[in-house]
Amino acid sequence: MTKRLAGRVALITGGGTGIGAAAARRLVGEGAGVVLCGRRAEPLTAVAEALGDAAAVVAGDATQAADVRRMIGAAVDRFGRVDMVVANAGGHGLGTVADTDDAAWAQSLDINLTSAFVTVREALPRLCEGGGSVVVVSSLAGLFSGPAVAGYVTAKHALIGLTKSLARDYGRQGVRVNALCPGWVRTAMADEQMDALAATRGLTREQAYDLVTTDTPLGRPAEPDEIASVIAFLLSDDAAAMTGSVVVADSGAAAVDLPTIAFAHTD
Repeated sequence: MTKRLAGRVALITGGGTGIGAAAARRLVGEGAGVVLCGRRAEPLTAVAEALGDAAAVVAGDATQAADVRRMIGAAVDRFGRVDMVVANAGGHGLGTVADTDDAAWAQSLDINLTSAFVTVREALPRLCEGGGSVVVVSSLAGLFSGPAVAGYVTAKHALIGLTKSLARDYGRQGVRVNALCPGWVRTAMADEQMDALAATRGLTREQAYDLVTTDTPLGRPAEPDEIASVIAFLLSDDAAAMTGSVVVADSGAAAVDLPTIAFAHTD
């Protein structure tokens, strides 16, 4: 593995599991120091212990400015700087509009959108000091809608608007901001969704993953490490000309013309 990120320091929200944990491993492998943030200390600590002195942990809520400031303070105390942000915290936003009450709507926006907004806002002074880089983890749901996930789809779409606003306003200060839109990724959150689908169809979890990726060109979900490699690229100087970009890593799902799928299944 290259050391493209040697000497740099990243804040990673949602760093205890899935894409966040994989990103931490990848960035440390590329020479970076990382500070992991999440609401639960246990998974964060487990990830950090495996990474040794290159990782620090701050248990907290990425929607709360005070907690994000503690995260930034921990990065400065431990490593002396903040160069990168992976705004990865997020969660469900289930239900149609009619089924979503005010509390559920607010929660979906908080965990998926406000978490990224607050984290990047609080980190901007540090990022502007030496030219920083941000990856906002949106979703394929930031480009397309799924059934009965109105809160999630809305928040993930909004993350792309946040990315473009940040890119426009802070590019001249040397800050690059790009959005990443994964499709299905084999994570604990996706496992829960597969289990729910499997229960309704009489399938196993693996059969459910097969079902949701049947019509994607690669025919499989991504692995967290594959998404982490895209994050590392976007943070690195290899992507120096990219800001305000929306990068899709979805096993090819967005390349499929859904109305023509029926013509492909004629046997």
